[in-house]
Amino acid sequence: MDCKSRRRLTTILTMLCLGALPVTLAAAELDRDVLAERVTKLSRGTQWKPVSAVPVNFLTHHPQGMVKIGDTLFVSSVEIQQPTKRFPQPVDGYDRDTGAGVGHLFKIDMKGNLIADITLGEGSIYHPGGIDYDGKYIWVPVAEYRPNSRSIVYRVDPETMKAEEMFRFADHVGGVVHDTDSKSLHGVSWGSRRFYRWALDANGKPTNASEAPEKLRTLNTSHYLDYQDCKYAGKSRMLCSGVTEMRLTPEAAPFRLGGIDLVDLADGRPIFQTPVLLWSAAGMDMTHNPVWMETSDAGIRGYFMPEDDKSTLYIYEAEVK
Repeated sequence: MDCKSRRRLTTILTMLCLGALPVTLAAAELDRDVLAERVTKLSRGTQWKPVSAVPVNFLTHHPQGMVKIGDTLFVSSVEIQQPTKRFPQPVDGYDRDTGAGVGHLFKIDMKGNLIADITLGEGSIYHPGGIDYDGKYIWVPVAEYRPNSRSIVYRVDPETMKAEEMFRFADHVGGVVHDTDSKSLHGVSWGSRRFYRWALDANGKPTNASEAPEKLRTLNTSHYLDYQDCKYAGKSRMLCSGVTEMRLTPEAAPFRLGGIDLVDLADGRPIFQTPVLLWSAAGMDMTHNPVWMETSDAGIRGYFMPEDDKSTLYIYEAEVK
């Protein structure tokens, strides 16, 4: 290496250390890969140690998805103004009406304070789902609050909180993941029973969104969890958190078991699955709705917001070797 090249490398390294340059995509991909590998070392016996519990200082409604960018959280949530009502018999293929509500994307600091709030959706399409961050944009699906319905997928600039509609789709998309390696977007349906894949062009627009949904779908072969919030985990994998509810009798209160799956985006099959044996004092499983996970010195740090309205941000760490 000549002196000029050496000086240039030294300057870049110095700027990185001082925070003058953004984290590179390669570094972000490496962190996702490390997180995915550490997840595969979790087990039912893993001890999750509490780090903190931060009260969220505003009405959160019904939180759905979460990403953490630096020291800022972004949380999608549905404000239910009129609950849906089930029909005695299906009507036009639907088992319930649309209800009414408002979709939100909150920007929150780590002390639980609201920085910004934008609304997403239109008319009966008001239910945001699980969200993902691709290094530049936050991807947010908003759907009708009923299965087999319709959705709008947005991407949001986290700095300006400006939302751009990317496409519409003829099914309930309850969560999205942006595969930055294959330049594709992946969605999960109501209850995550179906997976969808959309190829993206250079502007982030899908090239196949107009195709019939059945041509784009892969059936979920795992019935252990209903995925609530998924994130891209590198190497064409997604890390999904969710819950399964069980009742001993129809009248009994549900027992909620949360967990996480590492899923191969090529065929929709789980690579690794494990329960997460954490519950709030009110009995909500920690992976019930918004979840963010990242690497830490100990192994994995998880951020959870399972409760509605008066939410708490629970932070736990798991040591993995």
